[in-house]
Amino acid sequence: MDLNGLFLELQKAAELNAHLDIWRVVLTLLISSGLGVSMAFIYIKTFKGTFYSQSFVHTLVIVSVVISMIIMVIGSNIGQAFALAGALSIIRFRSAIRDPRDVAFIFFAMGSGLACGAGFFIPAVIFVIAVAITIIIFQITNFGSKNLTRKTLRISMPETMNQDGAFDDVFAKYLKDYYLIGIKTVSLGTLYELRFSILLKTGTSEKLLMDEVRTRNGNLNVSILLEQQMLDY
Repeated sequence: MDLNGLFLELQKAAELNAHLDIWRVVLTLLISSGLGVSMAFIYIKTFKGTFYSQSFVHTLVIVSVVISMIIMVIGSNIGQAFALAGALSIIRFRSAIRDPRDVAFIFFAMGSGLACGAGFFIPAVIFVIAVAITIIIFQITNFGSKNLTRKTLRISMPETMNQDGAFDDVFAKYLKDYYLIGIKTVSLGTLYELRFSILLKTGTSEKLLMDEVRTRNGNLNVSILLEQQMLDY
């Protein structure tokens, strides 16, 4: 075989490998995006938080696809791995994730993307199915919940008012348990805001509690929030 014939054969082999690599990339991205959509669907159906974010749902799919592509690019090339780590080190993420469950879903998407990028498609599918079943079981059984619902009571009061024991008798009447979690000044220091973690007695009216507190603090602001809602203050 002459050199021209050898060159043609090598060129055909290279084209065939390139063709196969393209299809591998397409297959990997399709599977990772499909699993990402599945994870996003599970998140939507099992969401119990206070503030729902459509952007976070999209992020789950995007993270799964991007991670799978990164793993394919890196492969077993250590040089590319270090180059990619250096490039990603300049990125700073400023979004604060409030719910630990959202962090778990981010790792869920990353795990799926890593498996797909490495070519372990069947393990990736099994992984997503196993975690999805676990999440659904937790959702149905309400695993880990407690029947005690603690809330946060915020009371504004004049700076001239004595804080020590000012509401103890009212709290004893309406609350099963309470403790002070914070004090801060508001309105340029003219008022204090006290925050209590409280547990209401069975059948207790929040309105009656707030009305009695308002008779003590000069009818200033009084509010009761679930402790989950306090994450946004």
